[in-house]
Amino acid sequence: MTADLAQTHFRGIEKMNTLEDGTVHSASCMRTEGVTDRLAAGLLKLIMPYYVRFLFLLLCLILIAECRKHKSRKKRWSAPAENHKPGSPLSKKVADGTKSRKVKTTHLLRIDEHDFTMRPAFAGPAVPVGVDVQVESLDSISEVDMDFTMTLYLRHYWKDERLAFPSTTNKSMTFDGRLVKKIWVPDVFFVHSKRSFIHDTTTDNIMLRVFPDGHVLYSLRVTVTAACNMDFSRFPLDSQTCTLELESYAYTDEDLMLYWKSGDESLSTDDRISLSQFLIQKFHTTSRLAFYSSTGWYNRLYINFTLRRHIFFFLLQTYFPATLMVMLSWVSFWIDRRAVPARVSLGITTVLTMSTIITGVNASMPRVSYIKAVDIYLWVSFVFVFLSVLEYAAVNYLTTVRDGKDRKLREKVREQSQTLPCTCGMSHTRTMMLDGTYSEADVNSLAGYTRASMVAEEASEKQERMVVHLSLDNESTGTKKKGLRGFRIIQNTHTIDTYSRMIFPGAYILFNLIYWCVYC
Repeated sequence: MTADLAQTHFRGIEKMNTLEDGTVHSASCMRTEGVTDRLAAGLLKLIMPYYVRFLFLLLCLILIAECRKHKSRKKRWSAPAENHKPGSPLSKKVADGTKSRKVKTTHLLRIDEHDFTMRPAFAGPAVPVGVDVQVESLDSISEVDMDFTMTLYLRHYWKDERLAFPSTTNKSMTFDGRLVKKIWVPDVFFVHSKRSFIHDTTTDNIMLRVFPDGHVLYSLRVTVTAACNMDFSRFPLDSQTCTLELESYAYTDEDLMLYWKSGDESLSTDDRISLSQFLIQKFHTTSRLAFYSSTGWYNRLYINFTLRRHIFFFLLQTYFPATLMVMLSWVSFWIDRRAVPARVSLGITTVLTMSTIITGVNASMPRVSYIKAVDIYLWVSFVFVFLSVLEYAAVNYLTTVRDGKDRKLREKVREQSQTLPCTCGMSHTRTMMLDGTYSEADVNSLAGYTRASMVAEEASEKQERMVVHLSLDNESTGTKKKGLRGFRIIQNTHTIDTYSRMIFPGAYILFNLIYWCVYC
């Protein structure tokens, strides 16, 4: 009887669950309940005592309750969105149509239906391709290699009706560089470029934007190193104009018309662009046709920019040191001519320093075949330093020659003083020995001999020596002084240094005035 009551109770519970939930239990719960019912009935009838039957019945009730709880949890998490109230946050979420719309790009743009190896409107009029450029940075200017490096955003605009697609919102679609390989794009390259590359960190810096009517925007970020023909005849007081040229490689002007999309406004630059040695004066654009004898005419676009070099760096590193070396060489004019080690070491030091400055400047410059402005200044300064060394060489030579003559003169005067009588008390008449070795000072030292005294002396000492005496009047004396005055500068080494102290600085100052007036 107890087993019958338990079975009746189980069936009542099943009916109640079915009525409340409107569904049946899962297959696993049903199988568990059926097995439990059969085992409970058999055991209760045959073997188990009353209290064991009661415990077993309690265990079965617990298992049934767990199955019901699991089923209610599953219903709660899988409930449809329509059951939420209108004011709940979940009711405001809009479904993402792009996730449910499983359409491939190739199908939408009909890439497989066209041959994109040919340009748009093939065998028809030229395809107009607009170009604009945004200069991100001007990285470097190299005088040795005569080139420049620039990073820029290059954008192309054209229309390809093969890429048109239906759209109700008239919004464009944006793609990365993977689609570029499947469609036609302009084959623009940089003329006279040495190196160039498209940035690829963290992925290829390429953007493709397609509009519903077939208009295409193709943008890429490029760094290019191109040649720049520089004129260094006024270096470092020069201005350089460099050009970056763009051109189609395969398509002539009959197939592709390359043009600046917005004229001069097609080129934009960053205001923060700056260079250490140059001042960027202006950017501007031009365009013209380029002709190749074997292929024909091509549209070519030009990006021109003018650079003016900063002079202050070269004033500190080149001009001021060279000027100081020239001024240092003038110090030897105030040093005693007999201080040979001091004047020689000073001259050699300035010459070697000037040589080092010239070598350092030329090491950072291309080996051009013409003279630069800095070469003129440095070599003129080198000549001034070298002339100061030659000036001391001349002074030292003349000093040596004069000292030798003075030594011989003193010896002869000493010999004559031993044979000549005393001239004390004689009148002051200028005399000169006719052996050709006496100077004006030596002639003055013999003054005081009169004609009468000389004749008397000749008569008394005729057998011992013969002295020819000549009296000089005022006219002959004046002529003698004029002849000797012309050689005074050469004979007096102090006078050479005195004139050098004025001539060298004056000539160098005049050279600087002319130099800076011509090149500035």
